[in-house]
Amino acid sequence: MSTALTPPADAIPPVRHPDAPAPGELLGAHYEHCFGCGGGQPHGLHLAARAGEGVTVTAEFTVTGDHQGAPGLAHGGILATALDETLGSLNWLLRVIAVTGRLETDFVRPVPVGTVLHLEAEITAVHGRKIYSTATGRIGGPEGPVAVRADALFIEVKVDHFIDNGRPEEIQAAMADPDQVRRARAFEVNP
Repeated sequence: MSTALTPPADAIPPVRHPDAPAPGELLGAHYEHCFGCGGGQPHGLHLAARAGEGVTVTAEFTVTGDHQGAPGLAHGGILATALDETLGSLNWLLRVIAVTGRLETDFVRPVPVGTVLHLEAEITAVHGRKIYSTATGRIGGPEGPVAVRADALFIEVKVDHFIDNGRPEEIQAAMADPDQVRRARAFEVNP
């Protein structure tokens, strides 16, 4: 792990927000058109994340033929995307808007098409606007062999980050959503 992903000595343990989803609760897509979790992406991952205990989440996605790199195997970028999406969903447990600042991924073994990848992620520390986290992806279930790992640094941002940098049509549509939770979650983990 790089030094940028090592929390400083004065980092504090993460604290789950009192209004965070309950353990076991399906988090759902943060944005319909997100490649990682949105249902509006026909070739997306359709990753389904659930809140865990403390500041953890679990997620699953099935590797399809649309996710191939080498014949019959998941593309490494797709696996990194699954880890990033899972890690990003952790921020909903803190009830903060944060973006990926750094993602370091280790590819341990190939992941065949048709595999269900089981992901587990946890926030390890917080230091100011920096949120440190780690994730593991296992083949076939929570006890399966480790296929991928990642350590990440997320940076807390304000919604202006998206308003100032996103395409106006999508920003306006997301902000016009009458569902307050969906509106807030649309800006939760995008880079």
